[in-house]
Amino acid sequence: MPNNWKILITDYAWPSVEPERQVLARVGAALIVAESGDEAELLSLAPTIDGILTCWKPVRENVIAAAKKCQIIGRCGIGLDNIDVAAATQHGIVVTNVPAYCIDEVSDQGMALLLACARKIPRYDAAVKNGTWAQNIGPQMYRLRGKTIGIIGFGRIAKAVVPKAKAFGLQVNVYSPRTPHETIRTHGAEKVAFAALLATADFITIHAPLTEETQGMFGPAEFRAMKPTAFLINTARGGIVDTEALTAALISGEIAGAGLDVLETEPPKPNEQLLTCDNVIITPHTAFISQEALLDLEVTAASCVAQVLTGQCPESVVNPEVLERPNLRARIL
Repeated sequence: MPNNWKILITDYAWPSVEPERQVLARVGAALIVAESGDEAELLSLAPTIDGILTCWKPVRENVIAAAKKCQIIGRCGIGLDNIDVAAATQHGIVVTNVPAYCIDEVSDQGMALLLACARKIPRYDAAVKNGTWAQNIGPQMYRLRGKTIGIIGFGRIAKAVVPKAKAFGLQVNVYSPRTPHETIRTHGAEKVAFAALLATADFITIHAPLTEETQGMFGPAEFRAMKPTAFLINTARGGIVDTEALTAALISGEIAGAGLDVLETEPPKPNEQLLTCDNVIITPHTAFISQEALLDLEVTAASCVAQVLTGQCPESVVNPEVLERPNLRARIL
């Protein structure tokens, strides 16, 4: 095809970008893969590209301003904290994401971390492999049935957690200020205030986006308000939890433990004190991974780009106001 569109992929966390390449080739678009995805490289490539696909690398205002031909920025995932959506809108660029991505995977990971914390699986595993066959190590264990899980946020992943938690006999409370009581109740959970959730939950699992409102949402005061037998689970964004405050709470026993798939700084610094705590389980931002989920993600994200380039409006436009702007670059019919 004579289009000669160029699509820049800043970074990816899967084995290859062949699925994206195949989807884009069908509309005459070529895929350009960044070597490092750092700002200097993105700035050098920006003027020639017609679209951007990004996983975790930041796509900020200066890169967006330099991408004079760019019609679309597609997020390979759900969260948008690495994209300056406001700047993209100002420049007439459509921004998309994949909102139905990895719902099963992340909700499963949240429950897996919860169960591993509650049943002390990593602690027992490490002890046995180090030659210790003993049951009375670490904190006491309690029956799950009858305990309370508090969910922060109530998007698709949080909703998927509810039936999984209830299957283990957990009472489910939700803190989601903008979600009506009736909606939460329909899913078999109860809406509560943040303070009430902190005070009553035996497990707190975070499923909220990273925004100005949620940045550092869990700090010293929040950990003091939690039960000393409670566990914090975070599969959302590391910036929602103050790492220094969490580390102090784990060391002092203000909370019983934590299960984390995300950190404020990824990867963590080698001397990060959190890594020395034996009451925290950390996985390397892998909650989204399964073979099925990754393929869905790659194809869907690339398809959004292909749709915009060919004048179609994808379902997952996160800045729909851009469609009414006179400087909209995409020729969406």
